[in-house]
Amino acid sequence: MKIKFLIIVLLMAYTTVKAQQIKLDSILNEIQRVNPLMKMYDADIRSMDEDAKGARSWMPPEAGAGFYMTPYDTKMWKADGMGNPGMGQFMISAQQMFPNRSRLDAESNYMLSMSSVEKEKKNYSLNELYAGAKKDYYGWMMDKKKLKILEQDEKLLRFMIENAELRYKNGMEKISAYYKAKAALGNVQNMKLMLESGIRQNRIALNALMYRDKQQLLEIDTAYLVKDYSGLALDSGTFINARSDIKAVDREIQLNDLQGKLERTKLRPEFGIKYDHMIAFGNMPLQFSLMAMVKIPIAPWSSKMYKAKIESYKWKGEALSQQRLMVINEAQGMTSSMLTDFISKKRQVKLYEDNIIPALKRNYQTMQLGYQQNTEEMFMLFDAWETLNMTQLEYIDQLRQLLIMQSELERLLEIKE
Repeated sequence: MKIKFLIIVLLMAYTTVKAQQIKLDSILNEIQRVNPLMKMYDADIRSMDEDAKGARSWMPPEAGAGFYMTPYDTKMWKADGMGNPGMGQFMISAQQMFPNRSRLDAESNYMLSMSSVEKEKKNYSLNELYAGAKKDYYGWMMDKKKLKILEQDEKLLRFMIENAELRYKNGMEKISAYYKAKAALGNVQNMKLMLESGIRQNRIALNALMYRDKQQLLEIDTAYLVKDYSGLALDSGTFINARSDIKAVDREIQLNDLQGKLERTKLRPEFGIKYDHMIAFGNMPLQFSLMAMVKIPIAPWSSKMYKAKIESYKWKGEALSQQRLMVINEAQGMTSSMLTDFISKKRQVKLYEDNIIPALKRNYQTMQLGYQQNTEEMFMLFDAWETLNMTQLEYIDQLRQLLIMQSELERLLEIKE
């Protein structure tokens, strides 16, 4: 009895898991949380932020020890009591350069800004993953709607075939209509196989994006929303504020400016100090040396490298500015074209929903009623069904295109809602 109860519980749990549906928002959140590409960006950003913590470090001190002005003849090291106090010294030396404060500030600002580019690139890549997930999600959703239509078609065609066989035996139906319905049934079954294969591919793709087992059971919610983007503003400000790739270029421009400022600070002098302590041999007293040091990078033979880099960053900034304009112009063109197609496709779908399909359904129902009352032939009923079926499947294709266009608009403008 306990075993039977356990089996029933497991079957119920399996059915619940199998029937569990996941919404698009949940899929997108899961992609953001666990996708390896996002983790790679997070690790790169963390690496740059950790590296920036050492931006204000000084150069390490230098130390040395050894003989200083010491004769090779060791006999001369000691005092001999004849007026020679001894020669040679053992020296301990230390020196430290003090970095220019403006250079430390510039280097800190540059290194702290390095990860900002990667953060925007991460957002751009995440937006691309979202677009791919939406494409697979909507493709799966439309295939499920088609399957539902085809399942109804299969039942209807089986009824028509059985009815045609009965009528043919009684001399009330032509055999050609029977074979036409049989062929249509085969086509419906073939389409079902293709759609089921497409659904499996979409399931694998979504599981891969969520970093799951590729064959894991997954069901999607078939509810969808066609949004109104007819009043969408497509000026350059919209794209600058929305698109991560443009923001990434902006960050690169800022980073390039900071690099130029850092190179300019390297033309400024840096000071240091050097201290030597000498322990003399024989009767010589202890001695020391204390010296100030300065680097003079503005000397003509040493400043060429810095000036060349400053000029290089200037032209790189110009190239990045032109790249920014190019991306904005390209995005505006693509989005304007996509928005026009989206509005047109939305009207087409509306015509299918409000006019075309309702009219064809009424036509089919009229033919079905006439067929049941023996006032219409099977050919007429079949033609009415075939027209309705093809139009319904075409409507699903149009709806799929509309949703793909919507997701493409959201990709171009990085709309997350």
